[in-house]
Amino acid sequence: MDQHPELVAEIKDLLARHNGIWLAHNYQNEEIQAHADLTGDSLGLSLAAARTDADLILFCGVHFMAESAAILSPHKRVILPRPDAGCPMADMIDARQLIAKKAELGPSATVVTYVNSTAAVKAESDICCTSANAGRVADFVDTDEIFFVPDQNLAQWVAAHTHKRVTWWDGFCPAHHLLTAERVREMKERYPDAPVVVHPECRPEVTALADVVASTSGMLDWVKTTDARRALIGTEKGMLWPLRQANPQIEYIVIDENALVCEDMKKTTLADVKHALEHPDDYTITVPEAIRVRAKTSLDRMLAIPRS
Repeated sequence: MDQHPELVAEIKDLLARHNGIWLAHNYQNEEIQAHADLTGDSLGLSLAAARTDADLILFCGVHFMAESAAILSPHKRVILPRPDAGCPMADMIDARQLIAKKAELGPSATVVTYVNSTAAVKAESDICCTSANAGRVADFVDTDEIFFVPDQNLAQWVAAHTHKRVTWWDGFCPAHHLLTAERVREMKERYPDAPVVVHPECRPEVTALADVVASTSGMLDWVKTTDARRALIGTEKGMLWPLRQANPQIEYIVIDENALVCEDMKKTTLADVKHALEHPDDYTITVPEAIRVRAKTSLDRMLAIPRS
């Protein structure tokens, strides 16, 4: 990706001046991922950045991801090159709605909140989870009842793999939710030799047709060990970049090019990155301390769960 060498050089120079680290989510445009210091999933990137000595975190992603970085790195500056890059699923519930729901549920249910949520919602939660560890979190919490926020599809995936009683908020990721079982069956017929690999944010009838259901990090682990020569991919199409880096021998086919695209993730350009680094005060993401502390508690509870 050497289409904009001068612009990339200017960005790298600005990052050096700020002692910054450049993070890019797996769903970002290829030109962003190709030049970032770190690529990955949202929480993994925030945790990695917190462990560095960088003073500034440049997060190419969406708003809740920059908030997560700010929660975990309160003494670092976090900038988001496109503050208008939001997450429709995260915006499907707010703190006020969750507080009301908790009052309705009572103390018998544990609120498990997907990291794809706002800081204010995390602050009202009992514990967070990722798409990779949601089942483990469900099994670990003390109660037999779990209320899952905000993704109904990930919640139903968890419900099918735990003995606990799981109910959920009716949120969803529009891109994953648009992928239909009919489209999956059509592509399986067209490419019968290709395993179907989908994200658990997809509808239950879609995950039921998949050979592999995995988070983005899980997909990367899978492609490093599979013998498949091609794969049908059911997640946001930006994921093709890291998949190709992990195993370039596989032909990756997005199951539905029209559905599996997050317009918010595609907003960020290299020009946006440069402009934000030139005017960091205008692009800094902060989380009020009272919310940050409580949101971090929900994240810390998740991180404290044994891995095995």
